[in-house]
Amino acid sequence: MKLGNIKIEAVQGDIARQESITAIVNAANAQLQIGSGVAGAIHNAAGRGLSEECTPLAPIKPGEAVITGGHNLPNEYVIHVLGPVYGTDKPEDRILSDCYRNALELAEEREIESIAFPAISTGAFGYPFGDATDVALGTIKAVAPTLNHIKLIRFVLFSDSDLTVYKNKMKILSS
Repeated sequence: MKLGNIKIEAVQGDIARQESITAIVNAANAQLQIGSGVAGAIHNAAGRGLSEECTPLAPIKPGEAVITGGHNLPNEYVIHVLGPVYGTDKPEDRILSDCYRNALELAEEREIESIAFPAISTGAFGYPFGDATDVALGTIKAVAPTLNHIKLIRFVLFSDSDLTVYKNKMKILSS
């Protein structure tokens, strides 16, 4: 899918193994430390230096984004966002949208050309996958006209079923 000059794609894979991407997004915890899911995969692949760089940046609030180096990852940067806990952090849709918007703004500031997102808040934080996908794609569509440096936005999804949801919703959005 294309939005202006930006290619939007969805793939199944491991967010910590996106070799052709300049920045990946970490669905972080407030303390920016190793956790389960995406945060665990990224911290394990990046090595100890990532945790050390994150320590003085924490804690962050839901919707906030901070940027670090990629350390042992194949990416130059990691952008860490704290997604909303569904049913607790209100309003969930605005906070989730802020995660995507703030990550893209940090990427623009650094003149990053490619960024990969996981499905923020859909794991342990319990955000319904289809609803979270609508927020993510809606935010990307709204922000895309303001982006000058980003040329590729990739959504890296865990399962076949998650990939199918994204691809179907991207078809609707692009029509």
